Amino acid sequence: MDLGKKIKRMRNQLGLTQEELADRCELTKGYISQLENNLNSPSIATLTDILFALGSNLSEFFQEETENKVVFSKDEFIEKDSEGVLWNWLIPNAQKNMMEPVLVELSENVRTSEDIPHEGEEFGYVLEGKITIILGNKRHICKRGEAFYYEANKPHSILNSGKNRAKFLWISTPPNF
Repeated sequence: MDLGKKIKRMRNQLGLTQEELADRCELTKGYISQLENNLNSPSIATLTDILFALGSNLSEFFQEETENKVVFSKDEFIEKDSEGVLWNWLIPNAQKNMMEPVLVELSENVRTSEDIPHEGEEFGYVLEGKITIILGNKRHICKRGEAFYYEANKPHSILNSGKNRAKFLWISTPPNF
């Protein structure tokens, strides 16, 4: 952690000059400048005073801010081929998230294994081919360019009911795949 840079950023966010911060902490402007340029290190007591003047504390100051990854490339996808079903997990470790997007390709006449009823919802969009969503005792046809959505409270699976490969985006919330 760049202590000086973080103190300077906090000071600037409050619109304070080095001199104003120094006055609030009974320090000199030169000392604040040295801290911000990492030419000096404060004692814990002095750092506590500075952070108090900046509206913070030691715990908040040293808490690392983690930035979540937003964009994922194809080489990060996790692929699994299983008996005519090609699974592509688009977001690595999506199980920790609120939803799990998977790109699924089904060979002709292949069906995903039946998923037992669970809490949550599932959504999909067919990119290629024609699929049949089997939801409990009912079957629903969904073709290229169409979407599906259902509560996952019944046994469910998806069958490629077309003559060619079927490809669809399948999103489960909470993660279930």
